[in-house]
Amino acid sequence: MPSVLSTLMHPQRTPPPPIDVDLAKVMGVGTAVWGVALLVTGLLWLVGTVPGTWPCMCAAGVVLGLVGVLWARRNGRLAADGSGAMVRPGEQALNRP
Repeated sequence: MPSVLSTLMHPQRTPPPPIDVDLAKVMGVGTAVWGVALLVTGLLWLVGTVPGTWPCMCAAGVVLGLVGVLWARRNGRLAADGSGAMVRPGEQALNRP
């Protein structure tokens, strides 16, 4: 049996299991946030408050977010129990049309 000092000096922790989420929803929310930022920075750019690179950066965020949503919809499969969780390849999944 290890001593208290040995346990304190060398703790052994097990990481928690990963959380199953629908990546398409997560990326969709992030894309929506970039879209709002694009509108705000676009208006500020028209007024002359911010440089033109800011709306361009937000537009890139929207484009990359849309690519991410499309990827998640193609490669991610939802659990059959209706929880909205993603499943790993080989596990039972709910096929989307």
